[in-house]
Amino acid sequence: MILLPSHQKILSQLGEDIKLARLRRKLSTEQVCERAGISRSTLWQIEKGTPSVAIGSYLHVLFIFGLEKNFLAIANDDVLGRKLQDAEILVKKRASKTKK
Repeated sequence: MILLPSHQKILSQLGEDIKLARLRRKLSTEQVCERAGISRSTLWQIEKGTPSVAIGSYLHVLFIFGLEKNFLAIANDDVLGRKLQDAEILVKKRASKTKK
């Protein structure tokens, strides 16, 4: 999968944050892999921010760290989408033509 450099940077930062969460908890890669039910290579790819890793694997690892609720923050505050939705609400529609 080819990503824009800015998108790859975001995934790399996520991977680094996951790695730091593991190290702060003093968990080995083997412990995390066993608990999450993933291979060591998958964990390595997650910690590197590889885009081809299934999103479910990221969620499993976050669950091990007690951070699965952070997953709910993704696309939660959709400011632009809400503005677009509100703008459409404000558009007045014509009354339907009724035949008398």
